[in-house]
Amino acid sequence: MKNSSIISPLWSLILALVLLYGCDAEGGFGTSSNKPKSRGAIGEIVVAVDSIKWQGPVGQAVRDVFEGSIPGLIRDENFYDLRKVDPRAMNKVLKMSTNIIYVTTFDDKKGGSQVINAMFTKESKEKAAADPSLFMLRNSDEFALDQEVIYLFGNNEAELIQNLKENKRQLQNLFQVRERNRMQKVILARKSSEANMAGQQLGLQLSVPASYQIAKSADNFLWLRQPTISTARPDISLFFYSTDYTSELQTFPDSIIALRERITRQHIYGNPDNRNSFLITERLDPSPVFTNFRINDNFAVEIRGGWKTNNLSMGGSFLAYIMVDAEKGKLYYMEGFVYYPNEAHRESIREIETILLATQLVAPETKAQ
Repeated sequence: MKNSSIISPLWSLILALVLLYGCDAEGGFGTSSNKPKSRGAIGEIVVAVDSIKWQGPVGQAVRDVFEGSIPGLIRDENFYDLRKVDPRAMNKVLKMSTNIIYVTTFDDKKGGSQVINAMFTKESKEKAAADPSLFMLRNSDEFALDQEVIYLFGNNEAELIQNLKENKRQLQNLFQVRERNRMQKVILARKSSEANMAGQQLGLQLSVPASYQIAKSADNFLWLRQPTISTARPDISLFFYSTDYTSELQTFPDSIIALRERITRQHIYGNPDNRNSFLITERLDPSPVFTNFRINDNFAVEIRGGWKTNNLSMGGSFLAYIMVDAEKGKLYYMEGFVYYPNEAHRESIREIETILLATQLVAPETKAQ
């Protein structure tokens, strides 16, 4: 993603808002050749904010944005793990964190906020005062490579809270895209050529880690699975299906669920020896969540929800996409589902999301014969 704000069209003004550390001894700007590599767990964000502000309405607003529950999982899990740090304790080690958010308001005289406020020039504060919609600065690789640093600010708490509420989804998405790109470098370093060849039979170019194996390949259907050698690892499956696109009605929620269950009833079983163990969709807890989407300029619908086997022996979370290729008159269903009883599913779903969104349509002339 380009180093630019997704929040305000007045990016040229925002660039002038902040005077950061420069080339100081505490690890500020420097050439890329002498910066260390950032480090931190996927899904973790360091939040530098005054302790009193963190305990008040601003802290709650920040938590509402970044610790909100991920839709569609079978149990509550936060989007991100927040690690609160006093700004005065942001040493060289903490500044190497992969994701950092600084939070302040310019009217705050408390010690932690004053440390952050000192980074802003008088002129930048005057610009923020003149335009209350300016509340964020995004700066990549500020202290380390492959790093995202966000400054969230306001003239007062009410102003900042309002901007956080109004831009909640965009702020979540900013780190979501960042973490997906970060995961992609790791899990797609080695890809399965076998899976890609099988996917081309469906009209799809797949980018799947080499650890996934073909469980079943049939007309218009492909099931890939990452074998689990112990209960300490999630069992992740991916499946892909293609059919003719004849009507917009095929992209409506009821039609998508019906299609999903036609596929799983025919092809996917919790126990291959028990034909009554086919996968079905959890309707109530959680209810499926549908979001219009675009994948490589193609209309798509994202579906998040829970699955279970018809005989109730297994269950878990899934993420799926319906993607339309109107030019070729084809509709593609692609899904990843995880089986990991009593454990967190967030990172497994993030892995599934990374793989599925790397999928591309095969051009007609390169489709396998």
